[in-house]
Amino acid sequence: MDYLPVCLRLQDAPMLLVGGGTVGTRKARLLLRSGARLTVVAPAITAELEQLLAEHSGQWRRAAYTGGDLDGQTLVVAATPDAAVNAGVHRDAVARGLPVNVVDTPALCSFIFPAVIDRNPLLIAVSSSGTSPVLARLVRRKVEAMLPAAYGRLAAFAGRWRERVKTALPNDTARRLFWEQAVEGAIGEQVLAGREAEAEQRMRERLRDGAAGHRGEVYLVGAGPGDPDLMTFKALRLLQSADVVLYDRLVAPAIVDMARRDAERIYVGKARSDHAVPQQAINEQLLTLAQAGKRVVRLKGGDPFIFGRGGEEIALLAQHGIPFQVVPGITAASGAACYAGIPLTHRDHAQSVRFVAGYLKGDRVEHDWRQFTSTTETLVFYMGLMGLPVICRELQAVGRAPDTPVALVERGTTEDQRVLVGTLASIEGIVAREQPRAPTLIIVGDVVRLHRELAWFGEGKKGSEPF
Repeated sequence: MDYLPVCLRLQDAPMLLVGGGTVGTRKARLLLRSGARLTVVAPAITAELEQLLAEHSGQWRRAAYTGGDLDGQTLVVAATPDAAVNAGVHRDAVARGLPVNVVDTPALCSFIFPAVIDRNPLLIAVSSSGTSPVLARLVRRKVEAMLPAAYGRLAAFAGRWRERVKTALPNDTARRLFWEQAVEGAIGEQVLAGREAEAEQRMRERLRDGAAGHRGEVYLVGAGPGDPDLMTFKALRLLQSADVVLYDRLVAPAIVDMARRDAERIYVGKARSDHAVPQQAINEQLLTLAQAGKRVVRLKGGDPFIFGRGGEEIALLAQHGIPFQVVPGITAASGAACYAGIPLTHRDHAQSVRFVAGYLKGDRVEHDWRQFTSTTETLVFYMGLMGLPVICRELQAVGRAPDTPVALVERGTTEDQRVLVGTLASIEGIVAREQPRAPTLIIVGDVVRLHRELAWFGEGKKGSEPF
């Protein structure tokens, strides 16, 4: 290890920056954000640096550097284009025992600036030990993308409770377990979700009741239409924190595999006329697991509140006072249509879109079909494969033209995606020949005509038929 990562408290500390160009301005931003009292020595500085110094009560000495500029300073940065000046700053600082950084010259640095991920008071520094700042910034961006902005709020929350927890739990092991459960569990999720008042109440209960006060929580998570890359960061974070994961057949196996390795996995899949677990039993299972203190993720294909019966599953939890969160997901209509190259709305073809339940109820697809006559509205039928003959017949019966374009997107956004394209008059024959399997989405409307020119996904054109 070439450098020891440390965090310096620089509030109101006097610091010197030699050089006022673009590079010096970047360093000044960082130093001023840390609360330093900054003095800049340079014959000229950028307009931005001059503005920063004015905003933060910094000083600019319009002159060339001399050794006396180091008097009273605690830290110095050299950022001039003159190598001789930079070397002189380094020599003078070392002689006085001052930490010094010469920008882009690691050999003359007693400290370096890492790439910083700022979730104040939580800070993460990424450093290449001065060898590749670009690589350090790349790693920072990757880590930053995975780290919710609200983690700073969680760190501040923990800081406010630190002494109270230490007093209530003097034993180091007990205190560590408490914090692990709090930060990774329901309390932490409440803070991240902006529900700090609830988190405060939960902390008081936990400290008062100890382990007996631990309650579980349920996270109703939209897993998207199939491609694991379409899951949100929040969905992934909750999935990887869960003790138990309930999933059904609409959730891709690759997504289930992203759960914590030691999490319990429970299949509650349902298919047409074959409910592996009745809906009421699923609702009660979520309640029972949460009451046992488990963190439970209920994975739902697509979005939980769009034909996902998510409202039914959380209703029982709400009645019993179980904390829950609902995490939206990319709904099948959006994901499958995008991967198939079919825009659901388009200025020249459709000005609105309607999501419609296409499944059979009592061997009937029950709708007021007169609502679906507009040629400038895209219709998307969920779970409509078995009801396709009824859909095609009824739409034509209320006036939709037989040559109205129709697309079936089978297993949308996955490697097995297939798109079958026809018309209201021809699509039944195409389906009889191609035998697509669920889950399949049906898109009706002129936007389907754009499929051939806009489809990009590898399997997007497989099985397509002319209009």
